[in-house]
Amino acid sequence: MVGLGNPGEKYKHNRHNVGFMVVDRLEKLDLLGVLLFKPQKYMNSSGVELKKFLKKYPQIEFKDIYVVHDDLDIPVGKYKISEKGPKDHRGLNNIYEQVGRGFWHVRIGVDAPRTRGKESASMSGEEFVLTNFRLTEKEVLEKVMDEVVQELIK
Repeated sequence: MVGLGNPGEKYKHNRHNVGFMVVDRLEKLDLLGVLLFKPQKYMNSSGVELKKFLKKYPQIEFKDIYVVHDDLDIPVGKYKISEKGPKDHRGLNNIYEQVGRGFWHVRIGVDAPRTRGKESASMSGEEFVLTNFRLTEKEVLEKVMDEVVQELIK
């Protein structure tokens, strides 16, 4: 299980860090035989870090890797587990360049700036994912992360 995000307290509650948040929940379950990984470089270098990690574990097959990440194309409170990722995501693009494709995407909805009203509509996607979830979204996010964790440990 690979959670994407940015390291550091500054980014801890950002939309871009839902991958880290899910891996943190999985870590509390102390699952036997499941490797958890949170790249400790910034999101756009996720592939470089994953490549180093996979060299330590050559027995891991791509079909057994789940990468948990934010998705601007999915509303908050929804998620998808699929073999394909979003249209554009720099962290994933770096993974594709460094290690290839063929892993599972756990796409957690964080909304998009265009759906958020005046204060967010002018933001780029890159700016928006670095914002924190609104208080009203946090409860919804907690529920969806619980659902994702249950789905992943089946």
